[in-house]
Amino acid sequence: MKILVPISKVPDTTSKIAFTDNNTKFSTDNVQFIMNPTDEWYALTRALELKEKIGGEVVAINVGLAENEQIIRKALAIGADSAVRVDLDPTDAYQVAVEIAEHAKSGGYDIIITGKETIDYNSYEVGGMIAEALGWNAVALVSKLEVEGTKALATRDIEGGTETLEVHLPVVICATKDLAAARIPNMKGIMSARTKPLAVVAPSGAAKLTSIASYTLPEKEKQVKMISPDNVGELVRLLHEEAKVI
Repeated sequence: MKILVPISKVPDTTSKIAFTDNNTKFSTDNVQFIMNPTDEWYALTRALELKEKIGGEVVAINVGLAENEQIIRKALAIGADSAVRVDLDPTDAYQVAVEIAEHAKSGGYDIIITGKETIDYNSYEVGGMIAEALGWNAVALVSKLEVEGTKALATRDIEGGTETLEVHLPVVICATKDLAAARIPNMKGIMSARTKPLAVVAPSGAAKLTSIASYTLPEKEKQVKMISPDNVGELVRLLHEEAKVI
């Protein structure tokens, strides 16, 4: 069983976000970057659990520049056997998906497990695009995954409940919460990550289909106003003039 796990580098949620170049570029100044949580906590961990149960190999892949290798090494420290970095600074989800699919075509993979989405763009696109590019089956919002021979049993969240699907391998799985519990790298894993293979490959030349027109920060949260229970008139005025709900 050979499993490919795409991983992304994203800003830590505690980072202060700012934009440059007339709000068309994300500023990386003073930003702490981490591995995308749904890639790390659910996709990578479940891949490792499957390897431990049925044997095989887990490979992490990242589409990005050399500065991403710290994040890739963390995936190796957690337990991935090897890693691949496609040497490209991607600008949209399509580029990322095509580059991952191009690698997977000749990699002999049985399963690709992605996180549901990245926490920076939340576009929820890459998993489906990879499956389309490869012509593979795909199941999204997977909260439970088992593999039996050449088939996978995937339980996914649907409105009002869950459903379990049986799909033939190869398959792309888009992981969501409850698929696995996060692992913390131990000292042995951290030391071994230094010597595990990390291949750097040239991009295939996938075209980008989108470009950033502009970024906008969300509105700041309004301060809570406390109104005396005796001052009903002021409450009505605020609801009418400021909140505009009556």
